Amino acid sequence: MTQAQRNSGAAEDSLRMVSAAPMGDEQVSDEELRPHALSSFIGQPRLKAQLQLFLDAARKREVPPDHILLAGPPGLGKTTLAMIVANELNVPIRVTSGPAIQHAGDLASVLSALEPGEVLFIDEIHRLPRAAEELLYIAMEDFRVDVMVGKGPGATSIPLTLPRFTVIGATTREGMLPSPLRARFGFTAHLDYYPHEELEKLVERSSTVLGITLEEGAAEQLSLRSRGTPRIANRLLRRVRDWAIVHDLPTVGAGDVKEALELYQIDSQGLDRLDIAVLNAIVRNFNGGPVGLNNLAAMVGEESETVETVCEPYLVREGFLVRTPKGRVATRKAWEHLGLQPGSDVTTVF
Repeated sequence: MTQAQRNSGAAEDSLRMVSAAPMGDEQVSDEELRPHALSSFIGQPRLKAQLQLFLDAARKREVPPDHILLAGPPGLGKTTLAMIVANELNVPIRVTSGPAIQHAGDLASVLSALEPGEVLFIDEIHRLPRAAEELLYIAMEDFRVDVMVGKGPGATSIPLTLPRFTVIGATTREGMLPSPLRARFGFTAHLDYYPHEELEKLVERSSTVLGITLEEGAAEQLSLRSRGTPRIANRLLRRVRDWAIVHDLPTVGAGDVKEALELYQIDSQGLDRLDIAVLNAIVRNFNGGPVGLNNLAAMVGEESETVETVCEPYLVREGFLVRTPKGRVATRKAWEHLGLQPGSDVTTVF
C-alpha cells in the first residue's frame, strides 16, 4: 500500500490536531501574558487615568475617540495598550506598521477597508514614507482619501469618503515624527520605564498566568534584572520557568532565579554579556575613558550602532556611563560594579 493510500483513510478527527485552539489541559499560550482591560494593565498610573477618562468620554458621546499617539522606549506596552483600547471600545482593530507600508497606495487600501469605529494601529509610525504621511493627514482630519486613477495628463483624482475611525500610532522615536502628523493626534501618551515595585507586580501576575509558583523574593530578583521593561521581565520569567521545568522544581525561590539568570549571563543590575563587555573595555583597556564609539565597538566586537542603541541607553540611564564630547567615560558606579577602585591603573597592555 502506498503512502497516499494509507493517508486517504485518516480519520477526520486526527486532522484537527493542528488547530491553534487549546485542547484539554494544554498549557496557556504566552500571549495570555498580555492584559485585555485597562484595569488589569500594571504600571503607568497617570497614563491609565488619562486614557480611562479619554475613553469614557468617547463612549458617553457615542463617537469614536480622537486619534492616539503612544510614545516611549520599546517593550513598555504600546502595542498592548492599543489592543486594550480596541477591547475597551468593543471594536475591531487592524494592525500594520510603518515599514510595511511602502507606497501611498498600500495605506489607501488599508484605509478603504476600515469599518465605522474601527481602530487602525500603526506601529513604528515614524517610519512611514512621505507620500503615505501626506495621505494619512487628510484621512485623519477629513476622513477621506483621494485615489489617483490613470497616469499622465489623463489622470484623475477620485475622492473616497471614509467612515469615522481611530488611528493609534506607536513610536519609539517621537522626535522623528513630522509636526503636521503629530498635531493630528488628539491624545499623546508617553510611557516611562517601570520602577522595580511595579515590575514585581507584573512578574507575579505573569507567573500566575504561566502557572509558576514563586517564593518570596523571587519576583523581586526578577524585577531588579529587567531593566525597567515589562517585555524583558516576561522574557526572563519564561527562562526561569525553563530552569524550573528542567530541574523539576515545584516552586521557584530567589536563589533559583539568581542561578538561572547567571547561566544567561545576566547580573543583579540587569547587565548582560555585552553590557559588561562595554564597561570592561572602557575601564580595563582605556582606564575609564574617554573612548570613541568606533574604538569601543571594535574592542567588544560589535557594530557601533548596536553599542549605541542597545547598550548605551540603559548604561547611561543607570549611571554606569557618561557621554562626553570626547567620548564615553565610565562612572564610579561602573568601576565599583566591576569590583575595581576608580582611577586605579588597570589598563590592559596588548
